[in-house]
Amino acid sequence: MRPTTASLLKSLLAGLALSALPAHAETVEVGIEKMQFVPQRVKVKSGDTVKWVNREKRTSHSVLFEQEGLPESERFFPGESWQRIFDKPGIYPYICGPHPEMTGVVEVAE
Repeated sequence: MRPTTASLLKSLLAGLALSALPAHAETVEVGIEKMQFVPQRVKVKSGDTVKWVNREKRTSHSVLFEQEGLPESERFFPGESWQRIFDKPGIYPYICGPHPEMTGVVEVAE
């Protein structure tokens, strides 16, 4: 039985979608503990995800990349998290919106 044009196209598109995903994509975790980002500086590769996890007992936090002009993340409470995929190399400083004395940096390599 000969494959149809539609089935060949579907297979080709599925293969392209999979090849577009970064092969090395990882998730790096940053904890929020005692009013600090831990670790304060993380190094990731382009395509990786950084996930911030609130490990405080009572306080909500957010992540704000002021220099990029992006909106502040929603507040997340103890046990909750927020994450972002970094797809361009660069240095991304951030703060906690309600606690600007809390600072961190994500460094993205190629």
